Amino acid sequence: MTTEATLPSTSASPTARQVWTRARGIALAIVLLLAAAVVIAVIHSDARHGELDPRSVDPYGSRAVAELLAERGVSTRVVTTVDEARAAASPDTTLLVAVPDLLTHRQQTRLHSAIAGSGGRTVLVAPGSWSVEKLAPGVTADPATSFGSALSPDCQLPAARRAGSADTGGIRYTTTHLGADECYRSERLATLLRIPETSGNGDTVVLGAPDILFNDRLDKQGNASLALQLLGSRAHLVWYLPSLSDSSATNSDDEKGFFDLLPSGWLWGTLQLFVAAALAALWRARRLGPLVPERLPVAIRASETVEGRARLYRKANARDRAAAALRSSTRIRLAPLVGVPVAQAHAPEAILPALSAHLHGDGQALHSLLFGPPPSDDTALIALADQLDALEREVRRP
Repeated sequence: MTTEATLPSTSASPTARQVWTRARGIALAIVLLLAAAVVIAVIHSDARHGELDPRSVDPYGSRAVAELLAERGVSTRVVTTVDEARAAASPDTTLLVAVPDLLTHRQQTRLHSAIAGSGGRTVLVAPGSWSVEKLAPGVTADPATSFGSALSPDCQLPAARRAGSADTGGIRYTTTHLGADECYRSERLATLLRIPETSGNGDTVVLGAPDILFNDRLDKQGNASLALQLLGSRAHLVWYLPSLSDSSATNSDDEKGFFDLLPSGWLWGTLQLFVAAALAALWRARRLGPLVPERLPVAIRASETVEGRARLYRKANARDRAAAALRSSTRIRLAPLVGVPVAQAHAPEAILPALSAHLHGDGQALHSLLFGPPPSDDTALIALADQLDALEREVRRP
């Protein structure tokens, strides 16, 4: 007994309009996200270009400092490699390291070996814990960053006392050097350190924030006075801007990983969020007892239930479960019609002989139809459903 099957359009097959209706919200959100990303990238590329670059006239550039130093006879030269910075270290030179945290530990060690004992001045701009302990041994960066208005000198460093209040702040430092000048304190920790060399006239200045060097902040408080005194104590200023093109950056075995780039506060915050999410999952998943069935407040048509279940099967690609459900239901309905108890409807040795006797058909074909393997694709599943319907109609025929 065979029945031909076609592939009808069922309510479980979504139309193109339905697909678009469901996906248009996500598509619109993606478009808006991409547009916002482009706008933010354009804005930031214009506003932040040339940060801490003495050749830049942007708000976050440092051209104004270089011009004021030039009027006082101090030359400014920009270098971008460790080798150039090492070669520039001398008693009549101030070496400014713009972003020390961009240097690898190997670069930091090489740079410190050149500036230690050189007799010149080294200015480190906002070094974090990654770099300050290498470039200024004995100095430790505090994890908490200070924010707020201008700070007062509160130290004996002549340059700081003449400048008065300045926009320092940023990273705070502690040091084990007894002769160090600790200035512009924020909650008892210094945001500017001057560490003299044990031998010679050289020293190292550690700045917690770069604000006093920015073009748009130079005319505020005593920023200009402090910047000119720190950078103009020698005849030459070498401005070191670390660059990714520096070949020495690729020869290090201790480059920073992803977690090294994250502040410690983010790691602790992520851990707390993970614990909170785990507790919320346990709370929501907790069962106080067995599930209690209840009557639905509204009547739902059987066809809607069937369509909903069909969509779930289709979404999960569960043709085997769908076929098993169709065959099981068919056997349950056929068993009373051929005189087999419902309890034995799923036993092939009970229902197949009764069906064969009733239909005078092939028992092997009936076995394949009612107990065969799951269909291989959707077409075969629909064909199976049609054949089961045809079998039931034939059994019910008077």
